[in-house]
Amino acid sequence: MAQGNGRAIDYDALVKPDAVHGDCYIDPDIFAEELKKIYGRGWVFIGHQSEIPNAGDYVRKWIGLQPVIFSRDKAGKYHVLFNRCTHRGASICQHDKGNVGGFRCEYHGWFYRLDGALQAIPYQEGYGDNFDRTQYNLRRPPRLDEYRGFVFASLSPSGIPLREHISGPAQRQIDYACDLSPEGELVVQSGATKLAYNGNWKLQMENSIDGYHPNFTHQSFISTLERLTGAKVEIFSGDAKTQSRDLGMGCSNIDSRRANIEHPHAQARLKMMQGTSWGKKYYDDLVAAHGKERAEEVLIVNGTHMNVFPNLVVLAGQVRTIQPISTERTEVYLRPSLLKGVPDEVNTQRIRQYESFYTAAGGGIHDDVEMFNRVHEGLRCNQDPWLVFRRGLHREQTDNDGTIFSQGTDETAQRGMWRHWKSVMQQDAN
Repeated sequence: MAQGNGRAIDYDALVKPDAVHGDCYIDPDIFAEELKKIYGRGWVFIGHQSEIPNAGDYVRKWIGLQPVIFSRDKAGKYHVLFNRCTHRGASICQHDKGNVGGFRCEYHGWFYRLDGALQAIPYQEGYGDNFDRTQYNLRRPPRLDEYRGFVFASLSPSGIPLREHISGPAQRQIDYACDLSPEGELVVQSGATKLAYNGNWKLQMENSIDGYHPNFTHQSFISTLERLTGAKVEIFSGDAKTQSRDLGMGCSNIDSRRANIEHPHAQARLKMMQGTSWGKKYYDDLVAAHGKERAEEVLIVNGTHMNVFPNLVVLAGQVRTIQPISTERTEVYLRPSLLKGVPDEVNTQRIRQYESFYTAAGGGIHDDVEMFNRVHEGLRCNQDPWLVFRRGLHREQTDNDGTIFSQGTDETAQRGMWRHWKSVMQQDAN
């Protein structure tokens, strides 16, 4: 039992193996504890290094509700700095992104270098001869680390390393996304689709790895595809080759590796891709970079569809960041991810696929937002406060790597997320 703002919260009673109490989404005390225990202690995704490719580039980001600046200095090093002047606390960066020579607080003119060091103060003589500017540099999270260009920060000076939070199975999923590039790098520089909904941040985390909903929630998108192609479309079927997988530490994914590799037309697709000059160049470059076996594996698997707890989603040629605002509001940023060192045609296809589903003019993401709003409305009913996550519980298996998996439309991934959530929330508040 944990203490929430002076009130004891029994998380064992709120999260069962197959159901979650609605209070976990709408209770402000629980949300406040999430900010302390999840966003205030653990690893939180900040951004991708490619978002700030040049000296002076910055992007505004958040750790929970705390504003930070993701910047690159003149030596090429990236930094995460709190967006708060050390003089009187005003936020410094107001634009979502930009390129600057340094950061100037508009309140009293204090000026900071790109690495956060305080460089200049107007009328500094007013502070006396013993004033030490180094004591007033922009503050930064105690820990910073990255994996394959994905940068994370932790507000806790101690705790598990990032490589433990992103376990081996989760790292291998990120590798699938990155190794589609012959240079092993994603490029996240194509802007963002921004959306917001009325409801808790965990609704988006659940949905991103939900293989059960697409054929129902996205019926209009599917029927449009069927009219255009003349073929029946089913995004996730009852085929056990596609799996819902708990990767550990709250990370999870819809795992299509087996389904894609064992698809009867997998090899034919590889040959078809080499039927164009740009397709052959892409294939040859991947083979040269990764070897034939790995190159063909990543091409057939074709990326990943995963969550990294608590706020990162990597899927369908995009990097998605979830920003909690309150129990009543969540903001989400979807950024297309391109591949470094590939023919233009490859990235054009990725952009077109992203646009078709995830932009304002796309056919799919609006459906999900509508469902989040509907769940939030439904949570006002307190006669039956439980949300049920029991699909496939009876057929879960443990794989050789320790991950738990079941059929692709099952709720194994969500159960894994909630188990980790409960274990973190049961920690002592202090």
